[in-house]
Amino acid sequence: MSNARERMVARAAREIAPGMVVNLGIGLPTKVVNHLPADFPVCLHTENGLAGIGPTLAPEAADRNLIDAGGAYVSTVPGSAFFDSATSFAMVRSGRLDLTMLGAFEVSAGGDLANWKIPGKFSPGVGGGIELAQKARRVVVLTTHTDRAGNPKLKETCSLPLTAHGCVARIFTDMAVVDVTEDGFFLREIAEGLSVAEVAEATGAPLSVAEDMQRF
Repeated sequence: MSNARERMVARAAREIAPGMVVNLGIGLPTKVVNHLPADFPVCLHTENGLAGIGPTLAPEAADRNLIDAGGAYVSTVPGSAFFDSATSFAMVRSGRLDLTMLGAFEVSAGGDLANWKIPGKFSPGVGGGIELAQKARRVVVLTTHTDRAGNPKLKETCSLPLTAHGCVARIFTDMAVVDVTEDGFFLREIAEGLSVAEVAEATGAPLSVAEDMQRF
């Protein structure tokens, strides 16, 4: 990953508090586990049937049968538990997840999330993201601030098919940490080396700025 993305993932890891049950979604969120201290007291959940996830492993060091929802080789920790999909999604639907971290194609100023389908491109289906976005107690997103063509991913309204309405509380990007409030996007933190003007230009909706804005 680029240094900017690595900083984003490391910053997102600080969102996790001791004692939480946390789902790490496919893509950038799965890399958060590698930025947590080895003895950090958290239960990481993956919807394909594991609670208690340790750091990802290189193929030569991994159990090839042990993967997360994104297909990365993961390790276990003392107390890890394996279960079937029905049990896994019962945990999700019953509100037992304190936090889920998801990827995104677009997030609206109202907290709508689009992360499963780009028309004209193959998608295997909405998958577990639709459950996670609706049922976790808190939903945050990790994504690049713009797409490969430089178009904003943080927009006034989403143009892509939605995963869930009004679910996103905070967005971590390679440029900023942005909260979703009743008044729209709120710039909480900014990456080192960037200006507020650069972040605002890359954002497709009005952006309020915290008076005590920090850098990461």
